[in-house]
Amino acid sequence: MKLRITGIVLCLIALWITAVNAPAWAAPAKRAAIVIDDFGNDMQGTKEMMSLPFPITTAIMPFLPTTKRDAEWAHQAGHEVIVHLPMEPLSGRKDKWLGPGAITTDLPDDEIRRRVNAAVDDVPYAVGINNHMGSKVTADPRVIRIILEECKKRGLYFLDSHTNYRSIVLKNASNMGVPCIENQWFLDDTNTKRHVVKQIGWLRDYLKDHDQCVVIGHVGTGRKTAGVLKEAIPPLTNEIEFVRISELMKK
Repeated sequence: MKLRITGIVLCLIALWITAVNAPAWAAPAKRAAIVIDDFGNDMQGTKEMMSLPFPITTAIMPFLPTTKRDAEWAHQAGHEVIVHLPMEPLSGRKDKWLGPGAITTDLPDDEIRRRVNAAVDDVPYAVGINNHMGSKVTADPRVIRIILEECKKRGLYFLDSHTNYRSIVLKNASNMGVPCIENQWFLDDTNTKRHVVKQIGWLRDYLKDHDQCVVIGHVGTGRKTAGVLKEAIPPLTNEIEFVRISELMKK
């Protein structure tokens, strides 16, 4: 009995020593990924976003003047690159709002496949796809199946920007074995610094009850979003680890 008690005491002492000597730099348990949409058109704020002192995921539109430059820039800066693929919305001018190479629900299967692959080929270092607009496409079973099939063939993940709360992307991706994750909310759907600050506060509150979170901002808001992120995110890094989308997928 004495030997058994001694063994238990020694085990407890070992656990205490391990806890005391645990590295102070151990990563926080909570993780968040910040995605910035709409790179590729040399928008104001591009430099500020690329210079952020923590990793972001850059969603770059294909076939635009600075598509390749922005993808190279993001990669060199240590950020993740995904294709920000234009997709048809439920309303609006699909012929003017979406940009080149857009995925629309009236396209035949082969043309959808061609456009998806052409877009991926146009964005260097892309490891995933997310939808630009797309509230109609992300609720269309045929079109989403084709997009996800091409993702699977090329080893890409899909980030559902969640522009439609009736989106079927996550369910279909799960059934097909395609890595997929959803955006929780947009940081700058109202283009003011005050609103962006409020949305980051929501991120912190959300992670009190959840392990991870994805939020999306836009380079097209000029320097407002970038400025708020540069000031607001570093103080949170003691409690939240800011990572690329692919790192959330691994977890």
